[in-house]
Amino acid sequence: MSNKRRLWQIFGPVLCAFILLIIVFLIPWERTFSKDSIFQAANSQTTTVFKGVKMKQEAYEDGYVPFYGSSELSRMDPLHPSVIAEKYKRNYRPFLLGGPGSQSLAQFVGMQGTSEQLKNKKAVVIISPQWFTKQGQNPQAFSLYYSPLQTTMFLLKAKNNKADRYAAQRLLDMPDIKAGIIKSGLKKIAAGKKLSGWDRFLLQGRRQMLANEDTFFSSFQLRDRVQKIRRRAKLLPDKYSVAALKKVADEQAEMHTNSNNLGIDNTFYRTRLSKKVLKKLKGSQRNFNYTQSPEYGDFQLMLNQFAKQHTNVLFIIPPINAKWAKYTGLSQSMYQESVAKMEKQLTSQGFENIADLSKDGAKKYFMQDTIHLGWNGWIAVDQAVKPFMALPNRKYNYDLNNYYYSKSWQNKTNVKKVDLSNKERLKDK
Repeated sequence: MSNKRRLWQIFGPVLCAFILLIIVFLIPWERTFSKDSIFQAANSQTTTVFKGVKMKQEAYEDGYVPFYGSSELSRMDPLHPSVIAEKYKRNYRPFLLGGPGSQSLAQFVGMQGTSEQLKNKKAVVIISPQWFTKQGQNPQAFSLYYSPLQTTMFLLKAKNNKADRYAAQRLLDMPDIKAGIIKSGLKKIAAGKKLSGWDRFLLQGRRQMLANEDTFFSSFQLRDRVQKIRRRAKLLPDKYSVAALKKVADEQAEMHTNSNNLGIDNTFYRTRLSKKVLKKLKGSQRNFNYTQSPEYGDFQLMLNQFAKQHTNVLFIIPPINAKWAKYTGLSQSMYQESVAKMEKQLTSQGFENIADLSKDGAKKYFMQDTIHLGWNGWIAVDQAVKPFMALPNRKYNYDLNNYYYSKSWQNKTNVKKVDLSNKERLKDK
């Protein structure tokens, strides 16, 4: 047997398999998902769903509405938006996007694959106060949510403007952007340079491979909360009534917070706040400051994406558990200053739908734990979401200002509180 024949017998099958694999991943594959799979994905909050595209695209086309947020979305008590939407057969269903550490930058990247599906539609954003720290986006948390697929989508659409240059630089600041075509593409966009034809060719190939991966694997390892949602829904009154919902909320909250005097869920208190931890945390947040943060620039990236899509957005600003804030020394006046800054950034650019719940942290059973909405808090959210969803869809135009990317704005303090009671007047500001 010749050496060539022997080599072919050894390496031929490997080479054929490699070529076949390349062909499989470079040819566009189509797949549709069942309604049950999409409902499961919409409530799973897995990073696979967050980083993917295909399931979200199908969901938005089928009437699901993205609820962008972080760990508060995991607090699935009977008054949670997903439970209420299921119980009362709302004309929308929430698609929960986020988890611990999913801040504005991660959300911005996660929006890149669904811009067409959200044109002239609606979205809800729950803004977490703890995003706006001195550090801003936690790099380790960003790693959990980083989507190479949606980053390639961003690069292939990127232009030489302030928003895209800023986004590219912020992504380069994150540790997950390693050597390769994505990193070199981001460097070019950040520097205001055009991608070459070869860059685009490589990125298009990378996008297709990642898109096929997403199509194949996005329905794997979904966290199944469907039965949990349906069990929770049975606890709600058959007829929608705010008074009846509050009765359920009070009963559930009383049952689940009876182990402590901070209004914190028993399980959270038992597993996360031992006597040793509690002692350590007393007064620990007295120097926290949410008014100066790079997060304001990242938040602007989200707003820019919504503006490009003409998406009508409801922003919800939650409070902090007042008893917990007092115990840890967190300044409520500081928090109100940060809220004023968020609202100024929103309203001055035409984002007028804001549910400011930031002063409700002392209300009974409003919070489930230290910083996350619970029972009566979710009812307040629904009282904002329900009328917002009843509004007709239309094209929303926004007046964006690149100033909000600047260090000057990120570090600005003493921002004057906006009067949210008069939307007509807000348009003139």
